[in-house]
Amino acid sequence: MSDYKDLADRLDAIAEELDELMFDQLREAAADKRGRPADDKRLTQARRAIEKASRLIRGGCVENG
Repeated sequence: MSDYKDLADRLDAIAEELDELMFDQLREAAADKRGRPADDKRLTQARRAIEKASRLIRGGCVENG
């Protein structure tokens, strides 16, 4: 069970890193008066997928625990 929690925690950390990267890109785009960064949609989709994976793994911890 601890392995699942550790993996889910690592996924959460990756999701946070993606958030930081996305916010940095948005700030730069706003400062330069550019539109939405080209990578924003793709990074948002990746973050959501990682968050979903984390929830699924944590759900497995509860069911298997």
